[in-house]
Amino acid sequence: MIWHKTTLEISTRGKGLQDITSIVRAQLRDWGAREGMCFLFLQHTSASLVISENWDPTARADLETFMDRLVPEQDTWYVHDLEGPDDATSHIRSMLTDTSLTIPVDDGDLSLGAWQGIYVFEHRDRPHRRKVLMRVLSVE
Repeated sequence: MIWHKTTLEISTRGKGLQDITSIVRAQLRDWGAREGMCFLFLQHTSASLVISENWDPTARADLETFMDRLVPEQDTWYVHDLEGPDDATSHIRSMLTDTSLTIPVDDGDLSLGAWQGIYVFEHRDRPHRRKVLMRVLSVE
């Protein structure tokens, strides 16, 4: 077994879903891992990782709208605002989603479904640089 590891630096554009599938696949190809498991971990509390529909852009828009309605900005009961008005909402949204993903690797590729993509879900209004730890355990 071989343990591959790196840290992916992802620049977000601000609040919303950013597809990182091609970045993860490119790193996997560079390592030449054929069979195993890919582990992704986001080192932040105001963003998250999700697997979602990657073909129809309206699916992404609906997910972003859903999150805005589920955890509305600047609700009157929020008191956590040390880093700005999106502080409480970004941490709540991160808690409701994932900060880690596990994806099988088969035949040198991620075993995602036909319409699945990997996204960083940025919950902050302004752009950020996010770190995603990528680990692949290759069994070859």
